[in-house]
Amino acid sequence: MARRLQVVLRDTEYREIQSAARARHMSIAEWVRHALGLARRRERSTPMWKKLEAVREAARHNFPTGDMESILAEIDGGYRADSES
Repeated sequence: MARRLQVVLRDTEYREIQSAARARHMSIAEWVRHALGLARRRERSTPMWKKLEAVREAARHNFPTGDMESILAEIDGGYRADSES
């Protein structure tokens, strides 16, 4: 189902949008739908600053590391030890 959305703009804002739409060979409505779609996608994604903060937080820790085969063997050994208890 389609819905109508009414937005009141100043004359200068309308002319800027009209110009942008013309430059892309789009109607104003099509340009606005496209712009709103981009805004929705940006809103859904995690902000870059938040992602960088998560990486910085993780880098503050000193986690044990090793080669993948050794780590997987340790994990498997832990599972076996738990099941034998």
